[in-house]
Order: sequence, then C-alpha cells, then structure tokens
Amino acid sequence: MKRIQTETVLNVLLKSFFQGLMIVGPFGLTIFFIWYIVSSVDNLYPAISAKYPGVVFLSVISIITLLGFLGNKFIVGRFLLDRMDTLLESTPGIKHIYTPTKDVMSSFVGDKKKFNRPVWVKTNENPVVWRIGFLTQEDMTDVDKQDFVAVYLPHSYAISGWVIVTDEKNVKPVVGMSAAAAMKFAVSGGVAGFHSDKNVFKAPE
Repeated sequence: MKRIQTETVLNVLLKSFFQGLMIVGPFGLTIFFIWYIVSSVDNLYPAISAKYPGVVFLSVISIITLLGFLGNKFIVGRFLLDRMDTLLESTPGIKHIYTPTKDVMSSFVGDKKKFNRPVWVKTNENPVVWRIGFLTQEDMTDVDKQDFVAVYLPHSYAISGWVIVTDEKNVKPVVGMSAAAAMKFAVSGGVAGFHSDKNVFKAPE
C-alpha cells in the first residue's frame, strides 16, 4: 500500500514537472532568443555596449526603420536605394550573395511576399498523402514543364523547406486558412489549429 502511494506521488510529481516544462520551455527559449539577438548586435561596438547596454541595438533598429521609411515615402530615397540595388546585383561575386538574400527576405516580408498562396499538394497516390505548401510558380513553360507548377513545402519545426515541381492537377487551393495560419500549421507539424489564433494542442489533464 505504501509502495503504491509512493509511486502515485512520483507519477504526480513527474507529470507536474513535464507540464511545468511545457510552460517554462517556450517562454525561456523566447527570452533567450531575444537576448541573443540584442547581445549579438550590441557586440558590434563593445566599447559602447559595455557602458550603455542596449544603445547599439536600439541605434541599429532606428537606422533600419529610418531607411525603410525613407525608401518607401520619398522619391529621392527610393531612387538611391534602387541605384544601390542595381549596383549590388551587377557586381561580380557580391551579386551571388546579395540577390538570393534579397529574394528570400522579400518572400517573407514587404509588399512582395511570395508565400501568400497556400495550397494542398498530393505527394503520394497510394495511399493518398496531401501536404500543405505555398504556390511559388504557376507557369513552368519556360523550362519545358507545361501544366506544371512549383510549390514550396516548409519543414516542421525548422526554417528550411524544399521545392517540388508537380502537375497542376495535384495542387488545390487551401480553403479556410490564411497564408499566416497555413505557415503556422505547417511549421508546427500540424499541432497548431487551422486559424492563427487557435491551437488544437492541449497538455494532458
């Protein structure tokens, strides 16, 4: 009897520990990630950050925000940024770093986001398997792929993914989910709900 009570107490403690871990884990990782970014930017100028922690980070954020504002609101700023963009894209060596980086970042943020058309993709016929992805190219005739489309499939719990080229008949638009909700659903491994503000996962009672 005493052994059973001891095992019950241990089970309750173990269960409580894992539930606490589920609560503290995401919060702790988020704080660590923010701290890592701030400290990494601060270390660009150690002499300043040693005396005034956070000033370098705030300065960098302010400069980036100012450049974004000037580039969007003022013709002169837009002109200068376009000239710089053209220069970097035509400079040998540099263009192989600058152009892919710009394309990737513009796919997620800005006015030309690429991952805004969530689709279901049939990746296997027997048994039938559907994966969620984002339509990136709906016309592949330039590369001799008539009636084919390109779809980006994000990996779960990662910032990576892979691109497949498949017959357009294997692709169907996602209904009932926004692009943001579809990305969250895919990256979370299906744990997240079908709407960005909902979550179907619950800790065991």
